[in-house]
Amino acid sequence: MKNATLVAIGLATLTASASMAQAKNLCTLIMDSATSTQLFMQGDCNSRVTPASTFKIALAAIGYDAGILKDAHTPTLAFQPGYADWGGQNWKQPTDPTRWLKYSVVWYSQQITHQLGAAKFASEVKRIDYGNADVSGDPGKDNGLERAWIASSLKISPREQANFLIRLLNSKLPLSKSAMEKTIAIVETQDKKPDGWTIQGKTGMAYPRGADGSFDYARPWGWYVGWGEKDGRRIVLVRLIKDEKREKISAGIRARDSLLQDLPALLKQQSN
Repeated sequence: MKNATLVAIGLATLTASASMAQAKNLCTLIMDSATSTQLFMQGDCNSRVTPASTFKIALAAIGYDAGILKDAHTPTLAFQPGYADWGGQNWKQPTDPTRWLKYSVVWYSQQITHQLGAAKFASEVKRIDYGNADVSGDPGKDNGLERAWIASSLKISPREQANFLIRLLNSKLPLSKSAMEKTIAIVETQDKKPDGWTIQGKTGMAYPRGADGSFDYARPWGWYVGWGEKDGRRIVLVRLIKDEKREKISAGIRARDSLLQDLPALLKQQSN
């Protein structure tokens, strides 16, 4: 009966999510945060890829623990010429920790990593056991502080993402409880509440790179990682997709929207 339910859920996932368009669903994973029980799994959830901007959740926890970040709105940093600006006008505004996660501002991440310094950054990522914990950056480029988490050396699997979030939510990371609580507080809450679930999470998107370092703009990865709360219960959610052709809407946004669209059906069938 359990296997039949899982097959039904898998079929539902394959037939839903029109918003994913030409994307391949690499992994969808739902776990109970209190018991670490796997509620649903589809696809390859054990292979590692770049975390892209989902790494900002881990970096926030590290930043709060190190005292670089103070609260939801401190520090507020101003955009400076030369900072990463490919995110458009949203990246050119004064940015605080809450705004950093909401608009996924890369240069704010880089200000945190530079304040940490290469040695502490590496030791902290290893200490929290995040993926392969390799923040060396591109070979021979000495750019780990700028882009280790963006299609570079740092890699993590969907299952590792889920386990990291479970440890964060249960205050089990080797960081101060205050740092973990402050991190949870700034992760964006979605306006939509599928079947009454309050959802918090982070998108991420990055382009694969060829041997010559060039980007494959037609086949980006798209992540959504986060959690849902309802009636005192908390579940962890991870979806990883990979586009098969160039799309107008970010793969990360489509991973998020498709997962929230699918969630009620997945949980309803899982409970049967």
